Amino acid sequence: MAQITHMPLLGWDAFARNHISALKLFLFYALPLSVVPPAMIYYAGVEYGGHLLPALDSTRLDIICAVFFIAELIMTFIVAFVVQRMTEIADTRPAFEDAYKLSVVVATPLWLAPLFLFIPSFNLNITIGSLALVLSGVLLFSAVSPILKVKPESTVMLSSSLLAIGMVAWAIMMYLTLLTWSFVAYDVFA
Repeated sequence: MAQITHMPLLGWDAFARNHISALKLFLFYALPLSVVPPAMIYYAGVEYGGHLLPALDSTRLDIICAVFFIAELIMTFIVAFVVQRMTEIADTRPAFEDAYKLSVVVATPLWLAPLFLFIPSFNLNITIGSLALVLSGVLLFSAVSPILKVKPESTVMLSSSLLAIGMVAWAIMMYLTLLTWSFVAYDVFA
């Protein structure tokens, strides 16, 4: 079990030892990657509106993308806070910097998956989104032990708990986006 949860081939040990502040990670990692999903939603809405996504004008797409972008940024800090608190079940207390590092790095596939919206295929994008969720889970399970300094016997329990929390965070962001979408589609903001 220790070999599965602690994979030095992925470079987690070196990454865990690298002291990058949460502010730097936010500004130079989370912020730029958080631009990708809303930008791609906007692109798909403009290019394929009515086919891949419901048809909306650019003003309405701006609102939806802005809400999603802000939700992403806020959620990185909320998830990091929850990660830091959840590690108490594994008898450890990482620095917020490490909790933030884990929360943004494992979300990378989810930030990059919307790049496939360049291809106007609903089935392809659902498949890529599903694969991104799975890959984020794999990254989470492999990164928890080295980044959060969790004992190998606690890694699976903590990783499973954090995966559930990450799924809830993702669902909340999707809910906020769909709620905003429904408001702008019915001229509430217009």
